[in-house]
Amino acid sequence: MPMISGKRVIAAMLTALMAVTFTANTAVSVYATGVTATENAQTIDAQSTDAQALTPEEQKAQELQQVYDMPVESNGYKDWPQGPGTYGEAGIVMEVGTGAILYAKNIDAHEYPASITKVLTALVALENGQLTDNVTFSHDSVAFLQRGDSSVGLKEGNVITLDQAMHAMLLASANEAAYAIGESVGVNAGHDYNWFIEQMNSRCKELGGENSNFANTNGLHDPNHYTCARDMALIGRELFKHPEFFQIVQTLNYTIPASETTEEHVFHQKHKMLQPSNSNYYPYTIGGKTGYTSDALSTLITMADNGQTQLVCVVLRTHGKNIYPDTTNLFEYAFNNFTKVDVTTQEKSEDIETFLTEDGQSEPNYVMLPNGVDFTALDQKITQDTEDRSTGIVTYSYDGHELGTAKVKLSKSYLKVHTDSTQDESKSSGHDNSKKQTKSGKHLSLGTTKGKIILGLSILLVILIITFIATVSRIRKKSNKRKSNKRKKQ
Repeated sequence: MPMISGKRVIAAMLTALMAVTFTANTAVSVYATGVTATENAQTIDAQSTDAQALTPEEQKAQELQQVYDMPVESNGYKDWPQGPGTYGEAGIVMEVGTGAILYAKNIDAHEYPASITKVLTALVALENGQLTDNVTFSHDSVAFLQRGDSSVGLKEGNVITLDQAMHAMLLASANEAAYAIGESVGVNAGHDYNWFIEQMNSRCKELGGENSNFANTNGLHDPNHYTCARDMALIGRELFKHPEFFQIVQTLNYTIPASETTEEHVFHQKHKMLQPSNSNYYPYTIGGKTGYTSDALSTLITMADNGQTQLVCVVLRTHGKNIYPDTTNLFEYAFNNFTKVDVTTQEKSEDIETFLTEDGQSEPNYVMLPNGVDFTALDQKITQDTEDRSTGIVTYSYDGHELGTAKVKLSKSYLKVHTDSTQDESKSSGHDNSKKQTKSGKHLSLGTTKGKIILGLSILLVILIITFIATVSRIRKKSNKRKSNKRKKQ
């Protein structure tokens, strides 16, 4: 029988002890909790059964609560007013004049826009056409329609004005009108429908949109047709430059009269926050557009003005019938928790000589200040104009969130300290070796007295170094010669 070493005996004893301890602990655990593995599995099955036992109404309520409880990013900002939850998966409130984002929930996530796409169609049409232009309904502009698609019944061969077509598109959400607008504006500009789609995408990018791709003019579902809350708010903000857009979207009832090519068409405003007789009416609403598909769920873009502040609100992928209450709550939050503050009365910086007014600007420079935050707490960044270095743009932000900008004339003290030498560099760039750049970014001319002194000292230093090296070399040669002579004598 083979001999077993003492170390192996000890190891075996320790292993056995651990096994006994584990078994004992398990037994105690089971005893203490009264739950066995089998019972635990039964509990999990029971929970699963309970979830399956929920009625459709309870499941829907559970889903709604989960969406409502999704994080609101702006509620995590430092000292920021706490905004409401929404039953939409994405939402934003943007102030028009500054572009400041007052409320943010999932604002860059890709979502399907549905028919709020049509506000971008309207923007591109207004920028590239005239309301008196003709819109002709081709075969392509009506052939795609399917049962259930929103339409006012316009037919192939109809010819109406762009103004009439815009009313049909924005009030009644007529998909055939949206297509015909894109096609006709494109043709009138010497192009086609696809060119119009290209303009939609490029215009969105020019406005700062980075998370959108538009594949059609009406918003009917396409996997490659998507946007985000931020991009749609930027589009809505730009529409404030077009009062004709608001004249159209504030219309409650509209008639396209019969003509030689067209039957009479009567339709109504669909945005309930613009309907005074509707329970969802909101008195500060001045425009907007509704949207819905089974893939996008409810979408809504709305513009509001309380006489002091203009806002754009976008809510996407809203569950249930909450699209209007959510928008109203967001407007109330923004109007009640942010104040428009004139920076010209608050700014004390010695870097600024005076504030300038942009062309077409109707009110003074301002920021949107969250309630409870003092103007002195804002961070300030000055960006000099590349052409006129005496002017610049001041960007005001709080905890990294931009609240507004202002154009200013910079003070002499700022210009003396901060103006770099880019203009001088452009005059002497790489072709004039008579100037050397210092670490401070300023230039030192070798033609000045100071430059000559430094040049002379530099030459003297080089001469001293060369002399030192030569002296050391001669000493080494003499030393080597003496050693050689000693060896010969030996």
